[in-house]
Amino acid sequence: MYIKHIAIWSKDIDKLRIFYETYFEAKAGKRYVNPAKQFESYFLSFASGASLELMQKPGISQLPGDEDKQFIGYSHLAISVGSKEEVDSLTARLGKDGFRIVSEPRQTGDGYYESCVLDPDGDRVEITI
Repeated sequence: MYIKHIAIWSKDIDKLRIFYETYFEAKAGKRYVNPAKQFESYFLSFASGASLELMQKPGISQLPGDEDKQFIGYSHLAISVGSKEEVDSLTARLGKDGFRIVSEPRQTGDGYYESCVLDPDGDRVEITI
């Protein structure tokens, strides 16, 4: 067994698509539109075989937001970039491009080397080896 994909509701799936294509080398499939349900989505594929579904639809409520607080449910998406140097480089690039760095690159107590940034919707993306 394996996880086929993770799905994320978004206010702007094009903005998220561009983020994951630009910084994480995702490849987007064709935009899916269901006019009857006012639903739109993209499936993004990663070189590892993992997929991310970006979805939007009117009326989806947004969690009351304080980006510094955690909440029950989705916590973060972790993406491996292969090396400490890549974690450092991508984190710096994202910060330079105006994305919020939640935690700078560091060695964690459980043995990971990682940083954490917020995507355009404020979701946490962990960048790791």
